[in-house]
Amino acid sequence: MVLSFFDQFMSPVCLGIPLIALAISLPWIFFPAPKIRWLNNRLLTLQGWFMSNFTSQLLLPLNPGGHKWAILFTSLMVFLLSINMLGLLPYTFTPTTQLSLNLGFAVPLWLATVIIGMRNQPTHALGHLLPEGTPAALIPVLIIIETISLFIRPLALGVRLTANLTAGHLLIQLIATAAFVLLPLMPVVAVLTTVVLFLLTLLEIAVAMIQAYVFVLLLSLYLQENV
Repeated sequence: MVLSFFDQFMSPVCLGIPLIALAISLPWIFFPAPKIRWLNNRLLTLQGWFMSNFTSQLLLPLNPGGHKWAILFTSLMVFLLSINMLGLLPYTFTPTTQLSLNLGFAVPLWLATVIIGMRNQPTHALGHLLPEGTPAALIPVLIIIETISLFIRPLALGVRLTANLTAGHLLIQLIATAAFVLLPLMPVVAVLTTVVLFLLTLLEIAVAMIQAYVFVLLLSLYLQENV
């Protein structure tokens, strides 16, 4: 029986319990909690430095009203980065390859930014639907197009994260299978394929980090338009 390459993206189940819940909750165990001390160790200092710099860079273009989202954005970034990186380990499962999970993050956060804009500055928020100086004949068409582009944002967020991680995992599995099959037939080609696999793994590590950052960055840009 030949399994499909896409079987690796199915949520594993043990005794009728979906293990995606364990995969989602597990990353928080690996982060050390700050202690009540005058001085922290090197790991806590590095972790605090990373979060402080990331938060300051992310919130730099936002108004003070958007700084309330600092903890949420930083936590989301750390969470996505953790599960993306852990999913590259052997015999693991990547929850962010599930579109339902990514949409579960994207839709409520995007909707929150839209509601904030409609509540605090409705004229400015609705002004994005119609650019200034638009000819009267194009007003209905542009409003429809801008409305569609507004509602497609959460879908684009979820699909972008899912597609990038799924494509990377599929390429790694395809090249690893090719290297395993070619090893007894053409050892030289198999070694070259293994080198390509190693380079692709490094690229996938970079993609896992970048996609987590891009997801949070786009949410901050949506928030910037509404605060």
